[in-house]
Amino acid sequence: MSDVDIPESHPRYLSLLTRHRIEEGVEKGITSKQGLIAEGRGEAFDYLLGEETIPSADAAERAAAAQLLLAERPVLSVNGNVAALVPGEMVELAAAVGADLEVNLFNRTDERIRAIAAHLRDHGAEAVKGLTADGEIPGLDHERAKVDADGIGAADVVLVPLEDGDRAEALAAMGKTEIVIDLNPMSRSAQSAAIPIIDNILRAIPAVTDHARDLSGSDTSPEELQRIVDEFDRERALEAAEAAIRGGDLD
Repeated sequence: MSDVDIPESHPRYLSLLTRHRIEEGVEKGITSKQGLIAEGRGEAFDYLLGEETIPSADAAERAAAAQLLLAERPVLSVNGNVAALVPGEMVELAAAVGADLEVNLFNRTDERIRAIAAHLRDHGAEAVKGLTADGEIPGLDHERAKVDADGIGAADVVLVPLEDGDRAEALAAMGKTEIVIDLNPMSRSAQSAAIPIIDNILRAIPAVTDHARDLSGSDTSPEELQRIVDEFDRERALEAAEAAIRGGDLD
């Protein structure tokens, strides 16, 4: 995917880049028009965070990497906005932690599922789940409940970036260990997650990948990985993010 010609020194570089990628996603049939609205809401929270990864978010990203490395069947869920914003980055994270990629959509059509799967393959994915849809998330309407039985249906740990709240709650109710990336610490998605990452997805996915490579490259023991997960305080992380947003500087 080509990016708009914006110098990285531009003070609104990340924001303009995000808007451009979402717009291209809509044109390609990857992202829904509703995704444009959702992205705008997230951008407002990121602005109040100073458009930077705060320390509590970095701690969450490290805990997420450790949790994914500990997982027996990790799955990374990909919706339209995720596919438009960080397709290559999701493929790299999947490789770093040995996870499957699965397309999972709120506004699901076979055409969009196939388009997103092809888009991920164009960015290096060897296999993409989500097309079989032979499993179901209990408690959700039919189309939104569809998952692959051997993907999200069988996963023990699921990374769900930019997820809608009721599906995030339903996945948690299934007993999945859920990692959520959401710029709103007060959202149902973030509140239901075992590890809520309150950060922009353009920063968060590469950060989790970097932490995973560092932890796996240093031959970190399973016990050490578990310690990192156990020491992560989700409530404190949510409180820190909310405090940062409420104290955000609008200058």
